[in-house]
Amino acid sequence: MIDVLENPAWHALLTGNSLLALGSDQVKFFDEEVSPFVGLENNTTDNFTELANLLPNERVCVFIDPAQISVPAPWSLLNCVECYQMVFNGKAVEHTGEIKVVDLTDEHVPQMLALTQATNPGPFSQQTIRFGHYKGIFDGDKLVAMAGQRLTPSPYAELSAVCTHPDYLGKGYAKLLLMSQVERLLKSGGVPYLHVRHDNERAISVYKSLGFEVTRKLFFHVIKKAKT
Repeated sequence: MIDVLENPAWHALLTGNSLLALGSDQVKFFDEEVSPFVGLENNTTDNFTELANLLPNERVCVFIDPAQISVPAPWSLLNCVECYQMVFNGKAVEHTGEIKVVDLTDEHVPQMLALTQATNPGPFSQQTIRFGHYKGIFDGDKLVAMAGQRLTPSPYAELSAVCTHPDYLGKGYAKLLLMSQVERLLKSGGVPYLHVRHDNERAISVYKSLGFEVTRKLFFHVIKKAKT
């Protein structure tokens, strides 16, 4: 049986994110305004060459692999981030508190962009909301916390963009939003998972306390296509 989480971007572009997929039979990617992630059926020089032929000069992408790799020309490596992949193996806790969780829509995109720029939870662009299921918490009209999903290699769904404005930390908003996503996914037959930097011990501890388990290490390669 194929372990789709070993190559999550590729299998997400084949399955749960297929409506957002561009590319070919061996190489797939998202529109730049949706996400920088690319997926290769196999990590080969030919596939990196095909990816370069399909994308414009100086496009920055993120490629995930279980090993730290060297990328062939015309690609250059800008950064490599070592992460743990964690899969949920706990029980969902239904939210019954007074804090209102709001579905986020296109009208909220400017505030979502501002919040991610202030907190840097990972890549987030003008059309990232197309991944769907983004939810937030507001203080009046101000978005102060949010969470959503990203790579969805069925039946798995990656929880992403979990962030809280610095002025609102310590209120439990991130945990509430994260578990709201977990509850939604489990009810629909999905399996929640996420990625976290291997050295973010505080976040790893929190995720473990919520029912997530480390399953593997992955390397997120930030690559850029050189001018040709």
